[in-house]
Amino acid sequence: MASEEELFASVDALLNEEPQLPPPSERARLREAAGITQARLATALKTTTQSVKNWENGRSEPKPPRLDAYQRLLNGWAAKYPAAGAGSATAPVPRAASSEPAASKVETAVAPQASAVPAAGPARPAIRPAVPSRRPVARKAAQPAVDPRFPHGPLAVLDGDGSAYGTDGLVLDCPATTVPELVEWTLKESGLGAAKLNRYGKDSDPLIVLTAAAAVKLGLPKRLEGHEQRRSLRLPEDHPVVKQVAKAEWQLTQRGFGPWARIYRKAQGRERQCVQLAILSWDALDERSWPGVSEMEPADIARVLGVYATRVITPRGSTAVSGLELMTALRPPTKAVRDEETGNWVSGYNAGSLGAEPIDPAPPEATPEHPAVVNSGWKGGFLNEEAYQWVRSVQTLSDEECTLPFAVGLDLNTAFLAAAARLVVGLSAPDHFHAPKFNPKIPGTWLADLSHIELDPRLPSPFTPDGTRPTGAAWYQTHTLAYAQELGHDVHPIEAYLRRETGAYLDPWHDRLKNAYVDTLADLGVTKDLTDVEFLAAMEHHKQNDPALAAVLSAIKATVKGGVGKLRERPQGKSYKEGETWPALSRPTWRPDIRAAVISKARVNMHRKLNNMVKMTGMFPLAVLSDCVVYPSPGESPLDFLPYAASGKPQPGAFRLGPTPGLAKLEGVQSMLWAVDLMEQGLNPARHIKGGDAVLDEGE
Repeated sequence: MASEEELFASVDALLNEEPQLPPPSERARLREAAGITQARLATALKTTTQSVKNWENGRSEPKPPRLDAYQRLLNGWAAKYPAAGAGSATAPVPRAASSEPAASKVETAVAPQASAVPAAGPARPAIRPAVPSRRPVARKAAQPAVDPRFPHGPLAVLDGDGSAYGTDGLVLDCPATTVPELVEWTLKESGLGAAKLNRYGKDSDPLIVLTAAAAVKLGLPKRLEGHEQRRSLRLPEDHPVVKQVAKAEWQLTQRGFGPWARIYRKAQGRERQCVQLAILSWDALDERSWPGVSEMEPADIARVLGVYATRVITPRGSTAVSGLELMTALRPPTKAVRDEETGNWVSGYNAGSLGAEPIDPAPPEATPEHPAVVNSGWKGGFLNEEAYQWVRSVQTLSDEECTLPFAVGLDLNTAFLAAAARLVVGLSAPDHFHAPKFNPKIPGTWLADLSHIELDPRLPSPFTPDGTRPTGAAWYQTHTLAYAQELGHDVHPIEAYLRRETGAYLDPWHDRLKNAYVDTLADLGVTKDLTDVEFLAAMEHHKQNDPALAAVLSAIKATVKGGVGKLRERPQGKSYKEGETWPALSRPTWRPDIRAAVISKARVNMHRKLNNMVKMTGMFPLAVLSDCVVYPSPGESPLDFLPYAASGKPQPGAFRLGPTPGLAKLEGVQSMLWAVDLMEQGLNPARHIKGGDAVLDEGE
């Protein structure tokens, strides 16, 4: 029989245990019964409204001393407002085991109305819209299997109270108070990271996003001030945090400690040691690419970035940087090959990639400030393959067109992405040829005279970005000359820079981004099975269905345009002098010829549709800006002028409505008088058709 002393010891042990809270649904019931809002409760407990939401939907649990205060409050409310038929409903739920070290403890994460996930168990990435779609989502993208090395997903958003919000509602307890401690915790205890996208590639480094409060707690300034461009601002080298990093034997990349700081040590064997930081209050998330995300609660930011990381890539900088990094991640430059002489494994070229070393462009493919141009004294002109910026002359408008009441803008979904599909580009250095026979299957840069080709002035020329007729010989990318042939004209190049090794380098990049775009639109209720009428209705409200996923969609589109633009990144900073090299030139992905190929094909695709519209409907556009075209219309809908067969199906070859890359959506509607007035001023209606003086992103 137990002695009195043993019984008292057992009772004391029970009394000393951490408080146990009622189930999440009961916490919410008690608060509502007391007439207290989540925001007021958060103020009383010196925490955030989001934390209270997480406690009440079971995503996380409070920690001492807040836990004891919360328990006391709930006990008081429970005495005042007992549950009807109380019993099991108010039975306490044990907290996650508290015997493990605080640094590695994972707060219990519970999906709403679901059973608890084990404290240290893997969290499957899942996408749960914060606001239900107005239409049922027809299909969800298959979720990848969880990598046991990274059980907690690719990233976390760290708040000032030490809560690190991961994907799928997970909340980790991060005790770090300095940047070096944060790096150590991230690599050793967080379980964050993502598996490589290609068998020859590298795993994605974990990303920690810092709120303003977290940045200040770690000793960083809330804002990064200076006179330079925001994106080039850095902490000075004598800043205490930079010194802390160096003292702990960590290194910063050449970009220094800016909005996107990479902290690393040289790899030991196969183990990479690198953490990516993003600092929200330093404008790490550009509002144009990530609309509204910086102002969201940490858990919602984690959801937005987590969906992007799962479908595209863990962010490594701006969306443009991520777009370029995605190309390399999907087509790594090298792979392990066996040396036949020694039998050892060595680094070798990965077929289909751009290789590990940068390649000098042909002089006409470069930019005027490029060292190869300045040092050689090149005066032979440059490739000018850019997106359309064309306005039709008002003198060519007919009376019938002028009496139509509306101007309707159509926008092609991710036109550059559609152009990247099955696009054969050069993989090797260019070779110079004189008077070559034109071959539309060889990617390259050709000097040819297309000024003799006469086209309808009511359409833009397919050969120039401003739509004017060429005035003499000029450099063109293969797709532009191939289209001249397609239109029935002879092409006789004077000279060319061609590449012997070719391949569809961008295909995996296209496929991944296309799936990301289509899947995210589907989650917003815009699916492939909609009729054109249903599609237009769904697009009108899709951003309101779920602002978080709408931000993901915006970031995906920015990744496409920015990634293509980065292929010809130009020098930045006032101190740059013409003829000097600049950092981007050291990348194998500095390939202006590939950028030109994408834009040339996109512009040709646009002109082909414009031409087919004339053949099918007799209609001519008013203006084109990049992937947006404006037509005069008898009604306010694209359905009033787009061509359909007798069966009701859209006519192939013209503009068609739909959610996939290359298909069109409504950009905006204005009056025809408004459009003509802009045209008379020499302004482009396509730039403003959306209203609110909208300006479209033209690609870079």
